[in-house]
Amino acid sequence: QVQLVESGGGLVQPGGSLRLSCAASGSIFSISTMGWYRQAPGKQRELVAHITSGGRITYADSVSGRFTISRDNAKNTMYLQMNSLKPEDTAVYYCHALRGYSGYWGQGTQVTVSS
Repeated sequence: QVQLVESGGGLVQPGGSLRLSCAASGSIFSISTMGWYRQAPGKQRELVAHITSGGRITYADSVSGRFTISRDNAKNTMYLQMNSLKPEDTAVYYCHALRGYSGYWGQGTQVTVSS
């Protein structure tokens, strides 16, 4: 089992920044791809960005150039630096980890972008 705990969400004004963290624990060996997803009210969960164990990164078009995903394997932690936030970025952000054929989710952290 892998446990994932997100932190760093909150309320921010448009144009502001937030940094999300996802700490992994448990059977973390052989975790391959980790990623951030988000789900806004009334919408499906969508991929924000993911990063492989080799450092290959993919971003959703809607966040490319504004968000940066990173991973510190020594600390078993993944980050999402979010800049130039927009109201449409408002959502619950979830951390995801893939280990073998098993996927694991965190509990989510709320990000609200509003003036």
